[in-house]
Amino acid sequence: MDDKQILSRIDAFVAEEAELRDKLQKGELSQAQEQQRLRALEVELDQCWDLLRQRRARRDAGENPDQAAARPASEVEGYLQ
Repeated sequence: MDDKQILSRIDAFVAEEAELRDKLQKGELSQAQEQQRLRALEVELDQCWDLLRQRRARRDAGENPDQAAARPASEVEGYLQ
């Protein structure tokens, strides 16, 4: 997956977040449903951002960005900020 594809996925996830909030306001889904999907989206977004950062770091270091790999959610979610 290249940078443009990763950014496209990020945009899609952000759009889905907005859609979920809109559906909640309209009563089309429950708060529990919204929260469950938002949590999943948060994890997927974190993985995308991590992969994009890996690719950029490799590129900046003169390495092949295509050697970056998506890390498991358990690893990405365990980072301290």
